[in-house]
Amino acid sequence: MKTLSLMVIAISCAFLHASAQIKNTITDTVKIYGNCGMCKSKIEKAANQKNISKAVWNEETGMAVISYDATQTNRDEILKKIAGLGYDSDSFKAPDAVYNGLPGCCQYDRPKK
Repeated sequence: MKTLSLMVIAISCAFLHASAQIKNTITDTVKIYGNCGMCKSKIEKAANQKNISKAVWNEETGMAVISYDATQTNRDEILKKIAGLGYDSDSFKAPDAVYNGLPGCCQYDRPKK
């Protein structure tokens, strides 16, 4: 529990710094399915747009903290972009062909919808 608290504080501090550069900031926490460091890299890269959006995905919990400029994008657009790379969220399912093309280490157990 102490580790989780420290992790939340660290992520919050990172977002305070990132949010200072993103105007009209909205921050959401969402579940994004993945397994490994490669997943983390791809998920965060898909979500990060300079001065528009930023994401930090936690490999252990599968939770991502996404901050974005609400005048330039929205949560759904970011999650659609991530799904386009093969990573499901609770809102959007990745295309089966894209998911099947992920490296073996990245093929997480897909939730049933």
